[in-house]
Parts: sequence; C-alpha cells; structure tokens
Amino acid sequence: MPLTPLDIHNKEFSRRIRGYDEDEVNEFLDQVIKDYEIVIRENKELHNQLLTLQEKLDHFSNIEETLSKTIIVAQEAADEVKNNAKKEAQLIVKEAEKNADRIVNESLSKSRKIALEVEELKKQASIYRARFRTLVEAQLDLLSQDGWDSLDSSRDRNEDTERQREVKELY
Repeated sequence: MPLTPLDIHNKEFSRRIRGYDEDEVNEFLDQVIKDYEIVIRENKELHNQLLTLQEKLDHFSNIEETLSKTIIVAQEAADEVKNNAKKEAQLIVKEAEKNADRIVNESLSKSRKIALEVEELKKQASIYRARFRTLVEAQLDLLSQDGWDSLDSSRDRNEDTERQREVKELY
C-alpha cells in the first residue's frame, strides 16, 4: 500500500547521537508532504479525467457502432429498393410492350377492315355507275325513238280538249 501524506507526517525517526538536524529533517518532510499531496491530487484529477474521457470514448464507440450498423442497414435497404425498382421497371416495360403489341395488332386489324370496306365501296360505286350508265343509255334510246312526235301532238290535243271542258263547266 502506498504512503499517504499522513503517513509521512506521522513518521517518527529514532534518535541517535550525531544524527541529522531534527528541524531540517522536519522541514524537508513538510516539503515532501506538500509535494506528495500535489502529486496525489494531480493523480486523482488525471484519473478522473481519464474516467471521463473513457466514458466519452465508450459513448462515441457506441455511436460509431450504431452508425456503422445503421449505414449497413441503410445500404441493404437501398439495395433492396433498387432491386425492387428494377423489377418493377422491368414489369412496367413488359406490360407496355404487351400493350404496344396489342395496340399495333388492333390498328393493323382495323386498317385491314377499312381497306376491305374501301374496296367494297369502290366495287359498289363501280356497279352503281355501270347501272346508272345503262339506265341513262336506255332512257336516251327511248327518247331517240320516233314515236315521241305523235305522242306530243296527241297530248296537245288531249290537253286542249281538257281545257275546253273545264271552261264549259265554269259557265
């Protein structure tokens, strides 16, 4: 067990002849006690500082460990989010491709239908024109026949006779 300032203060030396000067020894011991007390006080302060710093070091070590774990967890979460986003993007692209294919196929089908309808309408228009031409030609043939002149004169006579009857009925 180390010496304390009280041990030094209470220390008694035996007396001999031709020994050391007692006052000088006491003065020296007093000086040693003062210096020793200062050293002990400084030692306690340094010890307290060491404990405080050790507590801070432990605290910061815990924070560092927590931050490391948090960074690892955050990195794992980021990787998972990234992977999920890639998968979702791939699904969206596949769905968009399917929709695009469907739209293209529908458009092609509609285009074919419309082309067929246009062809059908062209055929119908051609048939209509041919029939109309035939009708008009038949009508022209009818008009160019000789019998129309006699119809015109008999019709004029019939109209005159008809008018005369109407006039007689009025009077």
